[in-house]
Amino acid sequence: MMRSFPLRGAACLLVLLAFAAGIALAANQRLYLTDGSYHLVREYQVLPDRVRFYSVERSAWEEVPLDLIDLKKTRSVNQSAEEERKQEQKMIDAEDAVERRLRKEAQGIPAEPGVYLYEEGKLRTFPIAELEVVTDRKRAILKAINPLPLTAGKNYVEVKGLRSANVISVARPEFYFRLHRQQVFGFVKLTGHKGNRTVQIWETIPVSKEVMESQENVEDFRREAGPMLYQVWPRAALEPGEYALITYSPGESNIRAWDFGYYPGAKPPAVSESKARR
Repeated sequence: MMRSFPLRGAACLLVLLAFAAGIALAANQRLYLTDGSYHLVREYQVLPDRVRFYSVERSAWEEVPLDLIDLKKTRSVNQSAEEERKQEQKMIDAEDAVERRLRKEAQGIPAEPGVYLYEEGKLRTFPIAELEVVTDRKRAILKAINPLPLTAGKNYVEVKGLRSANVISVARPEFYFRLHRQQVFGFVKLTGHKGNRTVQIWETIPVSKEVMESQENVEDFRREAGPMLYQVWPRAALEPGEYALITYSPGESNIRAWDFGYYPGAKPPAVSESKARR
């Protein structure tokens, strides 16, 4: 889910003017008459025998006999409108607070490509995983710069061990993902394979040598938070288990992964002051 950036130039001016007009309209009130009609007024005063009001339509003070005004309806409708405006303002204030927090968080993300997570106000950096390409006959460390020659059939891209040393305890973590270049990226669920965890499976076509990647994707929301920076979080709460954030270019046999395990109740590692929120 992408979130929009602030508008610029003329578009921004139009939005500001519309917002100002909305505020002015919200500040006005309806002065109801006993026949059901009403005057749109900026303010009104109830006097012993009449009601004095400032007409928005005519930009002037006017008076109406008190017995022609439905004060009960006027007060009820205007009170309801005021309560609605207050609720809307609370929502706007809450959204503004979230926007300010997100901007501040994004400013604290290092320029280096990688995966980051705020935990209790402190920034945690996740290490990139060392990946291996495994077949039934061989195992080799994956080199992103010099891709490995692949055998026909299935090649398993794996990370060692059945459990990650990088443990989180939040079911819907909001990661910051700084890319090194524009690629496909997202969450994947890792599966066990001969004592290790499979991140991705490569199937090579014998004649064309084309590589087809497959993995167990986890649906996510995402928003652009800066140059090559995205905030990414799962659409649904994660189930306990092993996961990774990955980035790769389809068909090029290159993948980077940052593995983690989600286990409820796990305590996050201590974060040094140097890694605290900037």
